[in-house]
Amino acid sequence: MTKLFQNYKRAAIEFVKAEGNYLFDQDGKKYLDFSSGIGVTNLGFHPQVKAALLKQAEEIWHMPNLYHNSLQEEVAGKLIGDKDYLAFFANSGAEANEAAIKIARKATGKQEIITFVNSFHGRTFGSMSATGQDKIKAGFGDVVPHFSYATYNDLDSVKALVTEDTAAVMLELVQGESGVRPADKTFVTALSEFCQNTGILLIADEVQTGMGRTGKLFSFEHYGIEPDIFTLAKGLGNGVPVGAMIAKEKLGSAFSYGSHGSTFGGNKLVMSAASSVLDIMLTDGFLPQALDNGNYLQAELKKALAGNSKVTEVRGLGYMIGIETTENLVDLVEKACDKGLVVLTAGTNVIRLLPPLTLTKEQIDQGVAILKDVLA
Repeated sequence: MTKLFQNYKRAAIEFVKAEGNYLFDQDGKKYLDFSSGIGVTNLGFHPQVKAALLKQAEEIWHMPNLYHNSLQEEVAGKLIGDKDYLAFFANSGAEANEAAIKIARKATGKQEIITFVNSFHGRTFGSMSATGQDKIKAGFGDVVPHFSYATYNDLDSVKALVTEDTAAVMLELVQGESGVRPADKTFVTALSEFCQNTGILLIADEVQTGMGRTGKLFSFEHYGIEPDIFTLAKGLGNGVPVGAMIAKEKLGSAFSYGSHGSTFGGNKLVMSAASSVLDIMLTDGFLPQALDNGNYLQAELKKALAGNSKVTEVRGLGYMIGIETTENLVDLVEKACDKGLVVLTAGTNVIRLLPPLTLTKEQIDQGVAILKDVLA
Protein backbone atom coordinates (compact mmCIF):
# COMPACT_ATOMS: atom_id res chain seq x y z
CA MET A 1 0.00 0.00 0.00
CA THR A 2 1.43 3.35 -1.02
CA LYS A 3 2.43 5.95 1.54
CA LEU A 4 2.28 8.74 -1.05
CA PHE A 5 -0.42 11.34 -1.64
CA GLN A 6 -2.32 10.55 -4.83
CA ASN A 7 -1.99 14.03 -6.35
CA TYR A 8 -0.13 12.66 -9.39
CA LYS A 9 -1.54 10.32 -12.02
CA ARG A 10 1.55 8.21 -12.56
CA ALA A 11 2.17 5.77 -15.41
CA ALA A 12 3.35 2.32 -14.39
CA ILE A 13 6.68 2.91 -16.14
CA GLU A 14 9.69 3.77 -14.00
CA PHE A 15 12.67 5.23 -15.79
CA VAL A 16 15.81 3.97 -14.10
CA LYS A 17 18.59 5.06 -16.47
CA ALA A 18 19.28 7.71 -19.08
CA GLU A 19 21.87 8.25 -21.80
CA GLY A 20 21.86 11.45 -23.84
CA ASN A 21 18.35 11.84 -25.27
CA TYR A 22 17.20 8.32 -24.40
CA LEU A 23 15.50 6.89 -21.30
CA PHE A 24 15.43 3.27 -20.13
CA ASP A 25 12.67 1.73 -18.01
CA GLN A 26 12.80 -0.93 -15.32
CA ASP A 27 12.55 -3.66 -17.97
CA GLY A 28 15.39 -2.24 -20.07
CA LYS A 29 13.15 -0.83 -22.81
CA LYS A 30 14.61 2.23 -24.58
CA TYR A 31 12.61 5.42 -25.23
CA LEU A 32 13.37 8.56 -27.21
CA ASP A 33 12.62 11.51 -24.92
CA PHE A 34 10.50 14.31 -26.42
CA SER A 35 9.57 15.64 -22.96
CA SER A 36 12.84 16.61 -21.23
CA GLY A 37 11.19 15.89 -17.88
CA ILE A 38 8.65 18.70 -18.60
CA GLY A 39 11.16 21.01 -20.23
CA VAL A 40 13.94 20.49 -17.67
CA THR A 41 16.71 18.35 -19.15
CA ASN A 42 17.09 20.72 -22.09
CA LEU A 43 20.54 19.26 -22.85
CA GLY A 44 19.44 15.66 -22.40
CA PHE A 45 21.43 13.71 -19.84
CA HIS A 46 24.63 15.50 -20.75
CA PRO A 47 28.02 14.14 -19.60
CA GLN A 48 29.45 17.64 -19.08
CA VAL A 49 26.71 18.54 -16.60
CA LYS A 50 27.14 15.20 -14.84
CA ALA A 51 30.89 15.77 -14.55
CA ALA A 52 30.34 19.24 -13.06
CA LEU A 53 27.95 17.84 -10.44
CA LEU A 54 30.29 15.01 -9.47
CA LYS A 55 33.25 17.37 -9.20
CA GLN A 56 31.33 19.79 -7.00
CA ALA A 57 29.95 16.97 -4.82
CA GLU A 58 33.54 15.93 -4.09
CA GLU A 59 34.25 19.41 -2.72
CA ILE A 60 31.22 21.02 -1.04
CA TRP A 61 27.59 20.91 -2.14
CA HIS A 62 25.80 23.28 0.20
CA MET A 63 26.36 26.41 2.24
CA PRO A 64 23.62 28.96 2.97
CA ASN A 65 23.57 32.49 1.66
CA LEU A 66 25.32 33.77 4.77
CA TYR A 67 28.63 33.48 2.94
CA HIS A 68 30.14 34.63 -0.33
CA ASN A 69 29.33 32.30 -3.23
CA SER A 70 31.59 32.81 -6.25
CA LEU A 71 29.59 30.27 -8.25
CA GLN A 72 26.50 32.48 -7.96
CA GLU A 73 28.52 35.42 -9.28
CA GLU A 74 29.76 33.23 -12.12
CA VAL A 75 26.30 32.03 -13.16
CA ALA A 76 24.80 35.53 -12.85
CA GLY A 77 27.56 36.86 -15.09
CA LYS A 78 26.90 34.22 -17.74
CA LEU A 79 23.13 34.84 -17.63
CA ILE A 80 23.27 38.62 -17.66
CA GLY A 81 26.50 39.53 -19.46
CA ASP A 82 26.88 43.30 -19.66
CA LYS A 83 23.15 44.01 -19.29
CA ASP A 84 21.96 46.11 -16.34
CA TYR A 85 20.30 43.29 -14.41
CA LEU A 86 20.77 41.66 -11.00
CA ALA A 87 20.07 38.02 -10.12
CA PHE A 88 18.40 36.27 -7.18
CA PHE A 89 18.59 32.46 -7.05
CA ALA A 90 15.76 30.25 -5.78
CA ASN A 91 14.85 26.55 -6.02
CA SER A 92 12.00 26.47 -8.55
CA GLY A 93 9.98 28.42 -11.06
CA ALA A 94 7.21 29.08 -8.55
CA GLU A 95 9.74 30.54 -6.12
CA ALA A 96 11.30 32.66 -8.86
CA ASN A 97 7.84 34.01 -9.73
CA GLU A 98 7.10 34.68 -6.05
CA ALA A 99 10.29 36.75 -5.93
CA ALA A 100 9.22 38.62 -9.08
CA ILE A 101 5.82 39.43 -7.57
CA LYS A 102 7.41 40.61 -4.34
CA ILE A 103 10.03 42.84 -5.93
CA ALA A 104 7.48 44.36 -8.35
CA ARG A 105 5.20 45.32 -5.47
CA LYS A 106 7.97 46.55 -3.18
CA ALA A 107 9.81 48.53 -5.88
CA THR A 108 6.68 50.34 -7.06
CA GLY A 109 4.76 50.61 -3.80
CA LYS A 110 1.75 49.29 -5.73
CA GLN A 111 -0.15 46.00 -5.44
CA GLU A 112 -2.09 45.22 -8.63
CA ILE A 113 -0.53 42.75 -11.08
CA ILE A 114 -2.12 41.90 -14.41
CA THR A 115 -1.59 38.43 -15.84
CA PHE A 116 -3.48 36.56 -18.56
CA VAL A 117 -6.32 34.09 -18.92
CA ASN A 118 -4.93 30.54 -19.35
CA SER A 119 -1.53 31.55 -17.96
CA PHE A 120 0.43 29.33 -15.59
CA HIS A 121 2.91 30.71 -13.06
CA GLY A 122 3.16 28.04 -10.35
CA ARG A 123 1.37 26.39 -7.43
CA THR A 124 2.47 28.37 -4.38
CA PHE A 125 -0.22 30.78 -3.19
CA GLY A 126 1.27 33.84 -4.88
CA SER A 127 2.13 32.16 -8.17
CA MET A 128 -1.15 30.21 -8.14
CA SER A 129 -3.02 33.47 -7.65
CA ALA A 130 -1.17 34.91 -10.65
CA THR A 131 -2.22 31.92 -12.75
CA GLY A 132 -5.21 32.53 -15.02
CA GLN A 133 -6.74 29.05 -14.69
CA ASP A 134 -9.50 28.33 -12.18
CA LYS A 135 -8.78 24.60 -12.06
CA ILE A 136 -5.37 25.26 -10.49
CA LYS A 137 -7.01 27.17 -7.62
CA ALA A 138 -10.05 24.95 -7.00
CA GLY A 139 -10.59 23.97 -3.36
CA PHE A 140 -7.82 26.05 -1.79
CA GLY A 141 -9.93 28.93 -0.55
CA ASP A 142 -9.32 32.60 -1.13
CA VAL A 143 -6.35 33.38 -3.34
CA VAL A 144 -3.94 36.29 -2.89
CA PRO A 145 -5.82 39.45 -3.90
CA HIS A 146 -4.87 42.14 -6.41
CA PHE A 147 -4.39 39.92 -9.46
CA SER A 148 -6.47 40.43 -12.61
CA TYR A 149 -6.47 38.54 -15.90
CA ALA A 150 -6.36 40.08 -19.37
CA THR A 151 -7.02 38.35 -22.68
CA TYR A 152 -3.83 36.99 -24.25
CA ASN A 153 -2.66 38.91 -27.32
CA ASP A 154 -5.16 41.72 -26.62
CA LEU A 155 -3.60 45.01 -25.46
CA ASP A 156 -6.95 46.73 -25.04
CA SER A 157 -7.92 44.13 -22.44
CA VAL A 158 -4.72 44.94 -20.53
CA LYS A 159 -5.39 48.67 -20.65
CA ALA A 160 -8.94 48.09 -19.38
CA LEU A 161 -7.54 46.52 -16.18
CA VAL A 162 -4.93 49.19 -15.42
CA THR A 163 -5.49 51.31 -12.32
CA GLU A 164 -3.38 53.79 -10.36
CA ASP A 165 -2.31 50.82 -8.22
CA THR A 166 -1.00 48.66 -11.10
CA ALA A 167 2.56 47.53 -10.38
CA ALA A 168 3.26 45.10 -13.23
CA VAL A 169 2.09 42.98 -16.12
CA MET A 170 3.26 39.34 -15.99
CA LEU A 171 3.50 37.51 -19.32
CA GLU A 172 4.51 34.15 -20.77
CA LEU A 173 5.88 34.62 -24.29
CA VAL A 174 4.47 31.17 -25.04
CA GLN A 175 1.63 29.92 -22.88
CA GLY A 176 2.79 26.36 -22.31
CA GLU A 177 0.53 24.56 -19.85
CA SER A 178 -2.69 25.65 -21.52
CA GLY A 179 -1.80 24.59 -25.06
CA VAL A 180 1.54 25.96 -26.38
CA ARG A 181 0.32 29.31 -27.67
CA PRO A 182 2.98 31.85 -28.72
CA ALA A 183 2.33 35.53 -28.17
CA ASP A 184 1.90 37.74 -31.25
CA LYS A 185 4.96 39.87 -31.88
CA THR A 186 2.90 43.02 -32.53
CA PHE A 187 1.12 42.53 -29.20
CA VAL A 188 4.34 42.02 -27.25
CA THR A 189 5.99 45.06 -28.84
CA ALA A 190 2.96 47.24 -28.09
CA LEU A 191 2.68 45.88 -24.55
CA SER A 192 6.35 46.59 -23.87
CA GLU A 193 5.99 50.16 -25.16
CA PHE A 194 2.82 50.67 -23.12
CA CYS A 195 4.54 49.49 -19.92
CA GLN A 196 7.54 51.73 -20.56
CA ASN A 197 5.32 54.76 -21.19
CA THR A 198 3.19 54.20 -18.08
CA GLY A 199 5.93 53.09 -15.68
CA ILE A 200 4.30 49.69 -15.23
CA LEU A 201 6.87 46.90 -14.83
CA LEU A 202 6.91 44.10 -17.40
CA ILE A 203 7.62 40.63 -16.00
CA ALA A 204 8.46 37.82 -18.45
CA ASP A 205 7.88 34.35 -17.01
CA GLU A 206 10.61 32.36 -18.78
CA VAL A 207 10.41 29.31 -16.52
CA GLN A 208 9.44 27.03 -19.41
CA THR A 209 10.41 29.18 -22.40
CA GLY A 210 13.88 30.12 -21.18
CA MET A 211 17.26 28.38 -21.33
CA GLY A 212 17.25 27.71 -25.05
CA ARG A 213 13.81 26.11 -25.23
CA THR A 214 12.69 28.39 -28.09
CA GLY A 215 16.08 28.52 -29.82
CA LYS A 216 17.22 31.65 -27.96
CA LEU A 217 18.61 31.73 -24.43
CA PHE A 218 15.48 33.69 -23.46
CA SER A 219 12.32 33.72 -25.55
CA PHE A 220 11.90 37.50 -25.20
CA GLU A 221 14.91 37.79 -27.55
CA HIS A 222 12.61 36.65 -30.38
CA TYR A 223 10.42 39.68 -29.67
CA GLY A 224 13.12 42.35 -29.42
CA ILE A 225 12.17 43.50 -25.93
CA GLU A 226 13.93 43.75 -22.56
CA PRO A 227 11.56 43.06 -19.65
CA ASP A 228 12.09 44.77 -16.32
CA ILE A 229 12.01 41.38 -14.59
CA PHE A 230 12.24 37.82 -15.89
CA THR A 231 12.21 34.42 -14.22
CA LEU A 232 13.96 31.15 -14.97
CA ALA A 233 14.01 27.58 -13.66
CA LYS A 234 13.49 24.17 -15.36
CA GLY A 235 16.35 24.05 -17.89
CA LEU A 236 18.65 26.28 -15.84
CA GLY A 237 19.97 23.30 -13.86
CA ASN A 238 19.18 20.59 -16.44
CA GLY A 239 17.44 18.50 -13.78
CA VAL A 240 18.90 19.96 -10.59
CA PRO A 241 16.34 22.17 -8.78
CA VAL A 242 17.24 25.83 -9.34
CA GLY A 243 15.36 28.98 -10.27
CA ALA A 244 16.32 32.58 -10.81
CA MET A 245 14.64 35.98 -10.72
CA ILE A 246 16.48 38.54 -12.84
CA ALA A 247 15.55 42.22 -12.45
CA LYS A 248 16.84 45.56 -13.69
CA GLU A 249 19.50 47.14 -11.48
CA LYS A 250 17.16 50.10 -10.82
CA LEU A 251 14.98 47.71 -8.79
CA GLY A 252 17.88 46.48 -6.67
CA SER A 253 17.12 48.59 -3.62
CA ALA A 254 13.76 46.82 -3.23
CA PHE A 255 15.61 43.65 -2.26
CA SER A 256 17.74 45.19 0.44
CA TYR A 257 19.31 43.26 3.32
CA GLY A 258 16.83 40.88 4.96
CA SER A 259 13.94 41.60 2.57
CA HIS A 260 13.90 38.19 0.89
CA GLY A 261 15.86 34.97 1.06
CA SER A 262 16.16 31.23 0.49
CA THR A 263 18.04 28.61 2.52
CA PHE A 264 18.85 26.36 -0.41
CA GLY A 265 18.65 28.93 -3.22
CA GLY A 266 21.75 28.97 -5.39
CA ASN A 267 23.77 26.49 -3.37
CA LYS A 268 27.10 25.22 -4.67
CA LEU A 269 25.77 22.03 -6.23
CA VAL A 270 23.00 23.61 -8.29
CA MET A 271 25.22 26.51 -9.34
CA SER A 272 27.84 24.07 -10.65
CA ALA A 273 25.14 22.51 -12.84
CA ALA A 274 23.82 25.89 -14.03
CA SER A 275 27.32 27.10 -14.88
CA SER A 276 27.96 23.98 -16.93
CA VAL A 277 24.60 24.32 -18.71
CA LEU A 278 25.41 27.90 -19.68
CA ASP A 279 28.89 26.95 -20.90
CA ILE A 280 27.28 24.51 -23.32
CA MET A 281 24.42 26.75 -24.42
CA LEU A 282 26.62 29.79 -24.97
CA THR A 283 29.09 27.90 -27.15
CA ASP A 284 29.20 29.49 -30.61
CA GLY A 285 26.60 27.92 -32.87
CA PHE A 286 24.76 25.89 -30.22
CA LEU A 287 21.58 27.99 -29.94
CA PRO A 288 21.35 28.76 -33.69
CA GLN A 289 21.57 25.02 -34.34
CA ALA A 290 18.88 24.37 -31.75
CA LEU A 291 16.63 26.95 -33.43
CA ASP A 292 17.26 25.42 -36.86
CA ASN A 293 16.49 21.92 -35.56
CA GLY A 294 13.38 23.11 -33.73
CA ASN A 295 12.14 24.70 -36.94
CA TYR A 296 13.00 21.50 -38.79
CA LEU A 297 10.97 19.45 -36.29
CA GLN A 298 7.96 21.74 -36.69
CA ALA A 299 8.23 21.65 -40.50
CA GLU A 300 8.51 17.86 -40.56
CA LEU A 301 5.53 17.49 -38.25
CA LYS A 302 3.41 19.78 -40.41
CA LYS A 303 4.43 17.81 -43.48
CA ALA A 304 3.81 14.41 -41.85
CA LEU A 305 0.44 15.42 -40.38
CA ALA A 306 -0.86 17.47 -43.32
CA GLY A 307 -4.35 16.31 -44.23
CA ASN A 308 -4.74 14.34 -41.00
CA SER A 309 -8.32 14.93 -39.88
CA LYS A 310 -7.35 14.25 -36.26
CA VAL A 311 -4.89 17.16 -36.19
CA THR A 312 -6.20 20.73 -36.01
CA GLU A 313 -2.90 22.61 -35.85
CA VAL A 314 0.84 22.28 -35.25
CA ARG A 315 2.25 25.41 -33.56
CA GLY A 316 5.06 26.59 -31.35
CA LEU A 317 8.38 28.36 -31.13
CA GLY A 318 11.71 26.58 -31.48
CA TYR A 319 11.68 23.32 -29.53
CA MET A 320 8.39 24.16 -27.77
CA ILE A 321 5.68 22.62 -29.92
CA GLY A 322 1.98 21.79 -29.60
CA ILE A 323 -0.04 19.41 -31.76
CA GLU A 324 -3.73 20.23 -31.37
CA THR A 325 -5.83 17.13 -31.87
CA THR A 326 -9.38 15.84 -31.62
CA GLU A 327 -8.20 12.50 -30.23
CA ASN A 328 -8.02 11.36 -26.60
CA LEU A 329 -4.74 12.64 -25.15
CA VAL A 330 -4.29 9.82 -22.64
CA ASP A 331 -4.59 7.23 -25.41
CA LEU A 332 -2.16 9.10 -27.64
CA VAL A 333 0.48 9.42 -24.91
CA GLU A 334 0.18 5.70 -24.12
CA LYS A 335 0.42 4.72 -27.79
CA ALA A 336 3.50 6.89 -28.27
CA CYS A 337 5.08 5.37 -25.16
CA ASP A 338 4.34 1.86 -26.41
CA LYS A 339 6.26 2.76 -29.56
CA GLY A 340 9.20 4.13 -27.59
CA LEU A 341 8.50 7.89 -27.60
CA VAL A 342 7.87 9.99 -24.47
CA VAL A 343 5.59 13.01 -25.01
CA LEU A 344 3.52 15.36 -22.86
CA THR A 345 0.11 17.00 -22.96
CA ALA A 346 -1.10 20.59 -22.52
CA GLY A 347 -4.57 21.93 -21.96
CA THR A 348 -7.39 19.61 -22.98
CA ASN A 349 -6.46 18.80 -26.58
CA VAL A 350 -2.76 19.34 -27.22
CA ILE A 351 0.20 16.97 -27.39
CA ARG A 352 3.10 19.00 -26.03
CA LEU A 353 6.63 18.37 -27.27
CA LEU A 354 9.60 19.70 -25.27
CA PRO A 355 12.52 17.68 -26.64
CA PRO A 356 16.15 18.13 -25.64
CA LEU A 357 17.93 20.81 -27.66
CA THR A 358 20.57 18.20 -28.43
CA LEU A 359 18.38 16.07 -30.72
CA THR A 360 19.98 14.97 -33.97
CA LYS A 361 18.13 15.15 -37.29
CA GLU A 362 17.90 11.35 -37.20
CA GLN A 363 16.26 11.43 -33.77
CA ILE A 364 13.84 14.12 -34.96
CA ASP A 365 12.89 11.98 -37.94
CA GLN A 366 12.44 8.97 -35.64
CA GLY A 367 10.08 10.90 -33.36
CA VAL A 368 8.08 12.36 -36.24
CA ALA A 369 7.60 8.90 -37.73
CA ILE A 370 6.24 7.58 -34.42
CA LEU A 371 3.87 10.53 -34.01
CA LYS A 372 2.63 10.12 -37.58
CA ASP A 373 1.95 6.45 -36.85
CA VAL A 374 0.24 7.19 -33.53
CA LEU A 375 -2.05 9.78 -35.11
CA ALA A 376 -2.76 7.74 -38.25
